[in-house]
Amino acid sequence: MAYASEPWSELYVAMAGAAAALLGLLFVAVSINLEQVLRIAWLPLRAGETLGVLVVLLTTAVFVLVPGQSPTALGLELAGTGLVLIGWDGALRVRRGRPAGAQARSIVVPAVIVACTGAPLVTAGATLVAGAGGGLYWTVPALVAGFVGAVFNAWVLLVEILR
Repeated sequence: MAYASEPWSELYVAMAGAAAALLGLLFVAVSINLEQVLRIAWLPLRAGETLGVLVVLLTTAVFVLVPGQSPTALGLELAGTGLVLIGWDGALRVRRGRPAGAQARSIVVPAVIVACTGAPLVTAGATLVAGAGGGLYWTVPALVAGFVGAVFNAWVLLVEILR
């Protein structure tokens, strides 16, 4: 079960829908509060990281739902997706630098969410290719971290920003 995607299809159909809905919420949150998001130095980075996490969760669902795909192909896709997320976040952070006046938690929490989403995907991919070590079970912590983090960040961008 850990190395075949078919038994996981119901979970990933639900995940695709949830990721798409949260992407919509994120766009609404940023659009409604665009002026405030741009005024607070660290919020554009948080919005970008949340967007990246949700796109990765949606992409992961698409990859898992491709019918008849070999575990090796799926493993390479998942590992690549996790690496792209981590690399993209690193590039965003290098380009933006540490925003002036940002509290440490405003910088660290989103980075932890990205790492806790991307790293298990890389592990899932590697174990799928190897055929041992957990396979798709490694995607579960990525899903949980990604969704919890995205909901938390969407709340910050929609509600907390107005306080």
